[in-house]
Amino acid sequence: MKIGVLGTGNMADALATQWVRAGHEVFVGGRDEQKAQRLATRIGRGAGHGSLRAAAGYGEVALAALPYGAGAEVVREHRSALKGKVLLDCANPVGPGFRLLTEGGPSAARRLAAAAPGVHVVKAFNLCHEDVWRMTPPVFDGQPLTVPLCGDDEAALARARELVRDIGCEPVAGGGLDRAGLLEATAALFIGLWVAEQADVRAIAPPLAYATGPRAESA
Repeated sequence: MKIGVLGTGNMADALATQWVRAGHEVFVGGRDEQKAQRLATRIGRGAGHGSLRAAAGYGEVALAALPYGAGAEVVREHRSALKGKVLLDCANPVGPGFRLLTEGGPSAARRLAAAAPGVHVVKAFNLCHEDVWRMTPPVFDGQPLTVPLCGDDEAALARARELVRDIGCEPVAGGGLDRAGLLEATAALFIGLWVAEQADVRAIAPPLAYATGPRAESA
């Protein structure tokens, strides 16, 4: 598929590189078109480059790889070019002290949806550092990384699931877009534990077999 990338930072680099390796066509757009050109050159394999407007109008899917706060502004500015498209949001609204910046208000993903009615927003890829997405593939202890997705449009979710699988991960339904804030809050919690406590967050939850508590062994 054709994917327009809004942004020229590390997440744009990591995900777009994986997708072109999987055979997708990518166009990188940025406010600074020279940065977009440098990123497209680094990605290679015919990746295009240009303005944010050009990226918004490219293909069936767009990736909003933008800092929280800038995302809604960019999406609002280019809402006509994005209308009807799938918009993947990987932003984490996390501030100083690992505070969730959206607390008490709509999630970052819901803000994008409100900024561009008719765009099918899917929250995805926000729980990992960009270097995890550069792994080929992200597999830990023999198990592919699972990527939760939140969105309201089934066709958009189907495209998102395809893109998750194309980087070697497994998609899992996280619910509608109204639950995207839970993914963002999870990221804030995880980042705080990783950075401040040097904790392995995978140790927080028991294995699936014990999710409802230990079961008595049959005699």
